[in-house]
Amino acid sequence: MPTKTKLVDQFSKPAGLTGRIMLWRMNWHHSRLTDWGLSHVAIPAAGAILDIGCGGGRTISKLAAAAPQCKVFGVDYAETSVAASSKFNARTIRSGQVSIQQASVSQLPFAENTFDLVTAVETHFFWPNLTGDIREVLRVVKPGGTVILIAEMYRGMPVIPAERVERAAGAIGMNLLTADEHRAVLADAGFRNVQIIEKRDKGWICAFGTKL
Repeated sequence: MPTKTKLVDQFSKPAGLTGRIMLWRMNWHHSRLTDWGLSHVAIPAAGAILDIGCGGGRTISKLAAAAPQCKVFGVDYAETSVAASSKFNARTIRSGQVSIQQASVSQLPFAENTFDLVTAVETHFFWPNLTGDIREVLRVVKPGGTVILIAEMYRGMPVIPAERVERAAGAIGMNLLTADEHRAVLADAGFRNVQIIEKRDKGWICAFGTKL
């Protein structure tokens, strides 16, 4: 049986059978959150989309279906996540629409000004250097392109028991931000027209901005 420490690590970097089970659950559990978040940004009709921290692959599947003329890329630094996401999107990978690889947000393997849209669902609070990593995301976004961060919890969320949720998040290494901190980290990196949307009854948040 996995130790408590190993179970905690699964949240940020799924591995093995336990990790595969967790990724399957994430695909199901985060689906409505993802739909809600993506409803606030325009999905490009053509071009390129990147999903960072692609996990079990369901967000990539949604993006590929919503933008059939786009090339959709996914990256995750966990080998198990890359395998699960690749399996979930096997058909569109075979067709050439989707490409998934192992990589870190801190050093994205793409040229500058590549993507029309970059998404990150339930992952940015695990990034090792959030300020620097957001700047790395800015590098690969095209002028006029958009980044969106989507999460099902944030610091100061108006739900009960918010404090208990925040303590639990801290125990598994999640660096939760307030709504204002979400705004600041995007703006400080260089994104403009930053907007924060909260679904207060759920404790959900999305933060998005544009590269000028």
